[in-house]
Amino acid sequence: MMMTLWFFLFLGLVMFSVDGFRLINHDHKTTRTISRDTGCLMAKAKKKKKGRGGSAAGVKGFGGSSSGGKGGGVDMDRSKEARAFYDFMENNGAGDNLKRCALGFFPLPGGGKLRGVVALKDMKKGDVLIRIPYEVAVNLGREGGDPTIPALNLLKTFCQTLGETGGDDGVVDRSSYFRMLPPFLGEDCMGSTDFFSDEALEALQAPLVVEETLKRRQRVKSTFDQDIKDDESYPSWLDSTEVTEQHLRWAVWLITSRVLTVQGAEDENTSYRLLIPFLDMCNHDRSSPHILTGRAVGGVGAELKVVAGSNVRAGDQINICYGGGVAGNDRFVQDYGFLDSETAFNIVAQQILGRRRLVEGTNAGRTIASVDKEASIKALEMTSISQDEALLEIEKDPATKSAISYRMGVKKALAKYT
Repeated sequence: MMMTLWFFLFLGLVMFSVDGFRLINHDHKTTRTISRDTGCLMAKAKKKKKGRGGSAAGVKGFGGSSSGGKGGGVDMDRSKEARAFYDFMENNGAGDNLKRCALGFFPLPGGGKLRGVVALKDMKKGDVLIRIPYEVAVNLGREGGDPTIPALNLLKTFCQTLGETGGDDGVVDRSSYFRMLPPFLGEDCMGSTDFFSDEALEALQAPLVVEETLKRRQRVKSTFDQDIKDDESYPSWLDSTEVTEQHLRWAVWLITSRVLTVQGAEDENTSYRLLIPFLDMCNHDRSSPHILTGRAVGGVGAELKVVAGSNVRAGDQINICYGGGVAGNDRFVQDYGFLDSETAFNIVAQQILGRRRLVEGTNAGRTIASVDKEASIKALEMTSISQDEALLEIEKDPATKSAISYRMGVKKALAKYT
């Protein structure tokens, strides 16, 4: 009997049953090394052709050139930072993972590469793909509705660990893991509406997304003013300058895009927010069959796992499904900073038409209010799809391009239902 892992898309919730345990799927995202020229980033790598995969002894022996061979290959991440992270895994009881999986760069259709988790050998359905001891995870406290609370804890721990004060919790040195997180004001976080300019927000033509984004920014400001601004004991940023509101906004994005909410012990009705190294580097695939399991409970043998939901071949990317399969692109552009497939646009269209419940905001769990429906449709009518296509061709700003791609996708999806 598998233990229970409750995933929680901070903002949208869905519960379903898998092999006798209940799952709420959540949020996480991997550092991407790709161009945002299209504005619409897909988290899915190119499918590999069928064929018998070989196996390898470990991270040093696998991988080919992404530019060589028909269909491309996988470049292993052999950077200094990745090797230090592998040492961190080895030193904290998770080294066996590196015989099964490692970090690699997957070629994307149209060019560019996506960093993700690659299988190093063939594995069968039911095999453990990733196994992380609970003590290696970063516990950011109990689950709640305000992402600025765990973000405040994460930012402080991050600064203490990598800054001049050094240290961590005195038990596990997570500095090499923290260096693998998407950087402050890097390409990844800038894809989230949390960092959009006013012009880019307006270009979304999505009143509800804009409203929620501005509310979250205000909450960040309030938390910063109350808990950081005048606290002389709060640690400095990595370059010894003062921590700013932007740093906290970045930490909130890390929470919404990477943190898992995991159920505690069976005899307590409590869940905890965890950053789970390596597991949180898996990319998104809405059709991923893989299962996440475990509890936020310490002790001998306490682990958080990804279990194969289907056979896996050496060279395959190990993906998981963000948002439990019910999150639309209104959530993806806010919480992760990229746009998902056509299905995710269909979800947004169904929400606008009142055929599907909202997964976040004031009316989460309910169908859209008539006034919000009218406002959403009116905003989308400001430009036509052909006008959007023309604008997309000449727009230079990555965030605005993403916004135009978002509204185009929603309009095309709405056309299917109206």
